[in-house]
Amino acid sequence: MALPHAQLMDIISVQPLGDALVDAFSTSLIKTEQMQLLHLVLPARHDMPDHHVAHECCIHCLEGDVEVTLPSGSRRLAPGQLVVLPAGQRHGLRARADSAVLLTLQLRHGDAGPGPG
Repeated sequence: MALPHAQLMDIISVQPLGDALVDAFSTSLIKTEQMQLLHLVLPARHDMPDHHVAHECCIHCLEGDVEVTLPSGSRRLAPGQLVVLPAGQRHGLRARADSAVLLTLQLRHGDAGPGPG
């Protein structure tokens, strides 16, 4: 059974989980026709394979140490830092420590869709 999403105007907490991070799991916080917020929990040394989405996306490190891998190099994010990727940008994620990331996706008709090529 899927967890219910928050609704527009709901207050959503993305506070650091601290010691509870090791037992947490990734969740979709809210999804509308135009946007989706995902709370990704990444165990240390966990890689999310390369992928891309059709629109710009924002990767915000909430806690831990996350590397955003790109064909041109990488961007390492500490808590409180974020990077906005252009539409169609291939990227992966690598957790250097137990980490949590807030991922913001732009959607079209409720779908992030695959990026070009």
